[in-house]
Amino acid sequence: DMALHLSISLLLTGLTGQSLGVYSVTTVTRVSVKAGDSVSIPCLYHPKYTSHVKYLCQGYSFISCSCAVKTNQQSSGRFLISDDREKKVFTVTIKDVREGDTDFWCVVEINEGSDDGTYFQVSVTRGKKRTLYVDHQEVTGFIGGQTTIKCYYQNSGQAKWCRVGGPCVTQSQGSIDGTTVFINETPPSVFTVTMSGLKMEDSGWYWCSRGDLQMPVQIIVREKPSTSKFCLSVITTICLSGVVMTVIISLSLFIVMVCLSSLIWFCIKRQSKSWLITVKANFIK
Repeated sequence: DMALHLSISLLLTGLTGQSLGVYSVTTVTRVSVKAGDSVSIPCLYHPKYTSHVKYLCQGYSFISCSCAVKTNQQSSGRFLISDDREKKVFTVTIKDVREGDTDFWCVVEINEGSDDGTYFQVSVTRGKKRTLYVDHQEVTGFIGGQTTIKCYYQNSGQAKWCRVGGPCVTQSQGSIDGTTVFINETPPSVFTVTMSGLKMEDSGWYWCSRGDLQMPVQIIVREKPSTSKFCLSVITTICLSGVVMTVIISLSLFIVMVCLSSLIWFCIKRQSKSWLITVKANFIK
């Protein structure tokens, strides 16, 4: 049914892109989101679309969907969009998801011809139950290290870990672009994905998948801070803290000295006044 809908819509609108799968724009097919939460969706595109305007379109039919946000407009409200031209992916974020937020398209604007886009569906759930989700959609790792993602599920189907627009791992162990991937399904209702021996090139969008659902996760790989840099940072922090404490103590002592000086001056002045009065009285007598 959905495949038929996509075929008819794409045929009518002239979406004939190729290279990233069947179309020139690649994204998830279906995500599960709890009402009131936010979700970010990556949309990969062909390099020929690098300088093109991208937008999120809301609606079941591509012909009649309404533009929610564009890259050449300031993002506002519940819909946000950003374009990473280096990695050839634009990311759309839907905040405060509502029950009506079910049908969307990742679209590239074509100046002369039909726009190019790909459909994705949002399955909105109420209460605490979400069919497939992760703790965080953004995870950081260091070069040479590893990172772990827990994918929680309530549905049936095969567990997968895929790079968006790239290969998948479906067994307990595999690799994506030379990086080792382990999938552990031991705990109930959760499978754990571990990427080991990270490289800078591993930065990008992936997704947990189970059954017909996917949940995107962005992996950010950074250089691990060296021990010397860390120690220097700690020493600098301590030194700065010491300087701040010295200034505070000095200022406090200065205030105390000013107060004591004022008090002593006041006492001396008062004592001198009393002495003068006594002397004057004795002189009159």
